[in-house]
Amino acid sequence: MSNFVFVIDTNHQPLDPIHPGKSRWLLKNGKAAVFRRYPFTIILKYAVDSPITQSLELKLDPGSKTTGLALVQGDGDVIWGAELTHRGEQIKRDLAERRAVRRSRRNRKTRYRKPPKHEWFRKGNKMPCPKQRRSGWLPPSLQSRIENIMTWVRRISKFAPITGISQELVKFDTQLMQNPNISGVEYQQGELAGYEVREYLLEKWLRRCAYCGVTDTRLEVEHIHPRSKGGSNRISNLTLACHECNQRKGNLDIRDFLSDKPDILNRIQKQAKQPLKDAAAVNATRWALNNRLKQTGLPVKTGTGGRTKYNRSRLDLTKTHWLDAACVGEVNKLQVLTTQPLLITANGWGNRQMCTTNKHGFPKSYRTQCKTFFGFQTGDIVRAVLHKGKFALPHVGRVTVRHSGVFEMTTQAGKISPVRHKYCFVVHRNDGYSYVL
Repeated sequence: MSNFVFVIDTNHQPLDPIHPGKSRWLLKNGKAAVFRRYPFTIILKYAVDSPITQSLELKLDPGSKTTGLALVQGDGDVIWGAELTHRGEQIKRDLAERRAVRRSRRNRKTRYRKPPKHEWFRKGNKMPCPKQRRSGWLPPSLQSRIENIMTWVRRISKFAPITGISQELVKFDTQLMQNPNISGVEYQQGELAGYEVREYLLEKWLRRCAYCGVTDTRLEVEHIHPRSKGGSNRISNLTLACHECNQRKGNLDIRDFLSDKPDILNRIQKQAKQPLKDAAAVNATRWALNNRLKQTGLPVKTGTGGRTKYNRSRLDLTKTHWLDAACVGEVNKLQVLTTQPLLITANGWGNRQMCTTNKHGFPKSYRTQCKTFFGFQTGDIVRAVLHKGKFALPHVGRVTVRHSGVFEMTTQAGKISPVRHKYCFVVHRNDGYSYVL
């Protein structure tokens, strides 16, 4: 079943989300109209005085690439879910490309240019102080993750009467994992500590056996350097192995066990020392996101990644980002009333380039200042009804506009071109995101 539908009254006052069947009845009988397509929201044609609403909690599972969102109503009814895909890597690539073009242009032998004002510092004067970054500054690739999440927190707050927010604040409780009082059997079998360790290792070792690479099987926590030979319980000395590989290795040194497989040995030794890049990105933004959430004025609760997995395993739920979000914090029971989350991808609003450049950094074409043609803008989600040609079917997707009126569309099936503007109808205006139901 799809997500529940957001409802607002004629005064834009948020009400309790309703079942999709009830929303269809309201639309069919003329008591409501479609207010927004993504997330699907209807607006009543009358005002509701003093509405009675249930407690509604927005739960967040922030990730470096994808963030899970879930709305939990009452005693544990999951009525809405979404997965938000970030564009941090794209921002990093774009900045690196721009930096390379600018650097090559500066180093290239070009005509003489009058030096800028700051060049006089080279003539024996004192160098200026470096630019000071404000407190709490984050790289653009990380800041975009926070802004994406906050955009959707504010957006959902407009359409649903949210009474609280739960955030997975600590991805891995390293303090608990490195506790010197926990050793031996307690280290691997502690109720919550074990979940913290296993979740960390599952992400670090890509959910597969480090020795044979098998997946979709029960994996055991294994010491790279055996404890019987002086190995420690530190997280850097742990890996994952299937039962067969774990039994074959026993208390052998890893160099002896993989003496005939030097490639696997080098990979394991190298990967054991590497930190989790994604975990570092989450840890760098967790407190900044938490502070931004507190500014909304709603009560904010926090939980750890190990507790999230513990709740998901106890409730026998599948591993998805939006269900992970529903399991954040203290959870007694959950009843999932939706199975089709909204898939959101951050695309940005375009760029501010005045011209496009070739691989050498020289301009090859200039961009027009006009962004709208025939009432459409690049990024709008439209429905095109094509009657002839190769793509003679109704299509829904994001449009790329042209001043000639001959557009292009990007759908789940691929690119469609040409699409003339007179066959297009707006479904959802560009808001920096694309959607899949």
